[in-house]
Amino acid sequence: MGSPKPPRGPDAATVAKTAAELAALADLSVSGLARKYEELFGTPCRTRNKQYLRKRLAFKIQELAEGGLSPRALARIEELQKSLPPLGPGATAKGSRRKSEPTAAEPERDPRLPAPGIVLTRRYGKTEHRVTVLEKGFEYKGKPYRSLSKIAREITGTSWNGFLFFLGRKGSARDAEGSAKA
Repeated sequence: MGSPKPPRGPDAATVAKTAAELAALADLSVSGLARKYEELFGTPCRTRNKQYLRKRLAFKIQELAEGGLSPRALARIEELQKSLPPLGPGATAKGSRRKSEPTAAEPERDPRLPAPGIVLTRRYGKTEHRVTVLEKGFEYKGKPYRSLSKIAREITGTSWNGFLFFLGRKGSARDAEGSAKA
C-alpha cells in the first residue's frame, strides 16, 4: 500500500477561526458590518442591507480562509468570457446597441413609462387623481414632479411604488387603455 495522501483543505485551527469569524457576523450592527466590509474588500460598501452584507462578508471570509476559485474554474471563466460579445458603452448584454446614446447631462428616459402626453388616472378614496406624463417627469395638480412615487406619497401619505400605484404593476406600464387615459 502507498503512503497516505496529505489532507486537502484548511487545517483544524483555520476551520475554527473561520467559524468564529462567521459567528461574530451575527452580532455586528449594520455599521459594524460596513466597517468589516471595507476592511475585507478595501472599498466602502454601498448598501445598508444587513442580510446582504452578512452574506457577502461570510463568502469573503471563507474565500480568504479556504482560497478562491480553482485555477481550472478561473480558466473556464476566461474561456467563456472570450465567447461573449463585448459590453461597452451603448452595448447591451445581447451585444446589440441602444438606439441613442444618453449623454451625461441627459439621462435616458425610462422605457417603462407611457408616452408623454398620456394622462394617468387613479381613484384613491373618493377622489380621482390625474397625472400627466411629461417628457421629463410628471405633472400633478399643475405642479411638476420627477417621480410617480412622490406623487403617490403625496396622495396617500405613505410610501408607494409609483408604477404599482398608478399602472397596477411594478415596473411595467400597461397600454393607455388600462389605468392610463389619453
